[in-house]
Amino acid sequence: MQDAAQVDDRDEVFRRVFETRQREFLRTLVTPEVIEEHRLSPLGQHTEPLDRLLVYFNRRPLAQRYAIVTVRPFEAYRVVILSGQRGVPPKEVDEKIYTSHTEAQHAVFMRNVQDLLEA
Repeated sequence: MQDAAQVDDRDEVFRRVFETRQREFLRTLVTPEVIEEHRLSPLGQHTEPLDRLLVYFNRRPLAQRYAIVTVRPFEAYRVVILSGQRGVPPKEVDEKIYTSHTEAQHAVFMRNVQDLLEA
């Protein structure tokens, strides 16, 4: 991250400070209970901490988002990361094949959590 003195646009400085503080707060919401809640039910109503995490993950720039590719319908799914550029295909993040869409959704969630904790 650039120092505030190196950026002339004050809106950009504020956005970066906000983003940093938001990530610090969201890291406190990652608990084993929240992860288990998502594993059991990746769709539907969630508790507030899980909802906040999901909203944050879903508003990230396209180049930082993961997606699920169907290898064989109803049998095999793979996690990819989007390029964020038109015409550029997504990249595979690993060779792992998931046997259900729900399992792949949880894998995407865990990758987002890992990125959040490492950022």
